[in-house]
Amino acid sequence: MIRLFRALATTAAMTSLSRLLGYARDAAIFVFISNAHGALDAFFVAFRIPNFLRRLSAEGAFAQAFVPVFVEYREQRPQELRPLIDAAAGALATALALITAVGVLAAPILILIFAPGFAGDARADVAGDLLRITFPYVLFISLTAMAGSMFNAIGRFALPAITPALLNLSLIAAVLWLAPQLEQPAYALAWGVFAAGILQLAIQLPWLHRHGLLPRPRLDWKHSGVRRIAKLMLPALFASSVVQINLLFDTLVASFLAVGSISWLYLSDRFVELPLALFGISVATVLLPRLSECRAQDDADGFRAGMEWGVRTGLIVALPATAGLILLAEPILATLLQYREFTLRDTRMAGLSLAAFAAGLPAFILVKVFAPGFFAHQDTRTPVRIGVAAMLANMALTGIGVLGWLAAGWAGPHAALALATALAAYLNAGLLYRGLQGRRFYAITTATRQLLARALLASGIMAAALWSLIPPTDDWMQWHFGERLLRLTGLLALAAAAYASALWLLGARPRDLRAPAAPDRTGP
Repeated sequence: MIRLFRALATTAAMTSLSRLLGYARDAAIFVFISNAHGALDAFFVAFRIPNFLRRLSAEGAFAQAFVPVFVEYREQRPQELRPLIDAAAGALATALALITAVGVLAAPILILIFAPGFAGDARADVAGDLLRITFPYVLFISLTAMAGSMFNAIGRFALPAITPALLNLSLIAAVLWLAPQLEQPAYALAWGVFAAGILQLAIQLPWLHRHGLLPRPRLDWKHSGVRRIAKLMLPALFASSVVQINLLFDTLVASFLAVGSISWLYLSDRFVELPLALFGISVATVLLPRLSECRAQDDADGFRAGMEWGVRTGLIVALPATAGLILLAEPILATLLQYREFTLRDTRMAGLSLAAFAAGLPAFILVKVFAPGFFAHQDTRTPVRIGVAAMLANMALTGIGVLGWLAAGWAGPHAALALATALAAYLNAGLLYRGLQGRRFYAITTATRQLLARALLASGIMAAALWSLIPPTDDWMQWHFGERLLRLTGLLALAAAAYASALWLLGARPRDLRAPAAPDRTGP
């Protein structure tokens, strides 16, 4: 488990830096670019479509189908690894080039499909133009994700984790340098995305060459490894990105709501992504190669120990982060974003959806931990069936929630979309766990249940300590940035100290994060 902790520490550190730059990026966008006439809404739709396809194809389905096959070839027939890399790169590049060409040509149609509320609105034309610029990002970033998958599979996690920072730097440069020179600043953001795709791919190439992994793409659809990857990838296209599909569905529905709803949901998702990336995606990134090795070596005990470590590491942070994000949603937004173009109303509306998304954080993380258990066994069909159930539940809950919210006359019906996504994630996580348990791949041990109960109680103590100390949102308006930041930092420090102290007093110790080599079978 020491190797896993080191890999997680590296990935989390690089991811933290990237996410902090991401918040600086979002602050620059919302502070310096106005959402008048829905220009930012149009950009976020135009960016979400290629970003969704990127997560669906490369970071999602391709990575989860490619890594187990890559590891199997490396462990069992290393002499055939190079032909596999070349053939897989050729197939992926060809498919992505075709998808990109279709996406650019069909941009106006795609906008109306994914944001039908834009129909007959000036936002539709702007979003269509922006999508033509941003869509090639799918090609560049998906090839980048393939490179990252190979680095992760050989235990090199730092470069893939820090590469996304280039997107943030590119967009910050676009806001501060290019946007003031354009009549419509949103176009600067689109060109920033395009440039970031090229930069993120280019930085990988020298390192791939250094490790002997630089592909020489060739088209060989008959290669047995490529056919296996394709077979695993087709169902994984859906299974690996249920949360993203739900978020895209939220965008579709939000396009019919008040101007600003799409931007508020985008911001909420971004703030939940930090703990999700650090202790969900990072854990899954280092866990999949480890589980794939255990599967290739028929090491069932090692496999269970890896899963146990993922659950403990993910939830020990997810539980307090959930409570903290719900209570501090508005203070966080007021401190980091409420200046110039970002108003008090924006803070309140985005705060509603941030609290709703945060409620699903433990489930989002568990989905990231449980899914590799199936992918390592090259089973992508089971997560598909579970994903379908979760997606349908999300759609039903969204319809019920939005209609109920509007009927009640409550402000911010977009928050109902975030809450529906959170609830659907719990269904997804629960069904994935039942599937792992039913196949005897993994069952949560009694020791882990006891540790998580302590973490839940400690999170409650932390929340109680915070509750009476958080100033009303209106008070934050009276303070300058430095005072806001100081007060927010103090509240976060208090929350961390309260949680750690409560956890210690309840009997939890750092050694509890070390999963046992052979989990006991006292769990159900």
